[in-house]
Amino acid sequence: MSLEAISIKPQNSDPKHLLVMLHGWGANAEDLAPLSSMLTLPDYQFLFLNAPFFHPQVAGGRAWYALETGEYEGIEESRQLLKNWLLSLEENTGIPLSRTMLSGFSQGGAMSLDVGINLPLAGICSLSGYLQFQPQKLASPIPPILIIHGQQDMVVPVQMAQKARDELTAIDATVEYHELAMGHEIPANVLPIFEQFIKANSEF
Repeated sequence: MSLEAISIKPQNSDPKHLLVMLHGWGANAEDLAPLSSMLTLPDYQFLFLNAPFFHPQVAGGRAWYALETGEYEGIEESRQLLKNWLLSLEENTGIPLSRTMLSGFSQGGAMSLDVGINLPLAGICSLSGYLQFQPQKLASPIPPILIIHGQQDMVVPVQMAQKARDELTAIDATVEYHELAMGHEIPANVLPIFEQFIKANSEF
């Protein structure tokens, strides 16, 4: 089993940074790909990953692990696949993890926090995401974290984002947290916050 990605490179230059984006449960890499033209990140190569498992109900949909049973089947495989894929990026692109931003929406946000917290990334972004693990204090530095969540989210309640913020802060992570008047979505007003965090944590 391997991970496949949609890759979108800058038009006028070689990329200096990577932005990896993980879709939510039942979506696929094409779901988030339009964001590449909505963000002003001219030095970034975008990589939109497809989750490894087929979704049980949605035609063409993918899943990072099973949510329909409550047992999280497949989560260990996805963790290892994503970690290995991220560790291979520098060899494949020439861009180190210190210039790679890992982000995700919903289940993809949960995967980003889970796997990214143990890697020397430029930052981690969770959009409408949650914690699928209990954070423990780490010996290595934790990348800066951005959490954006909707106050009217009916899929992942905002209390789950607050819990993630509090538990990550408790292990000395630096967390930038935003609650917006929105549901389970990425509306236009999220993008400036997302873009500013990426630029503020871009190592040149």
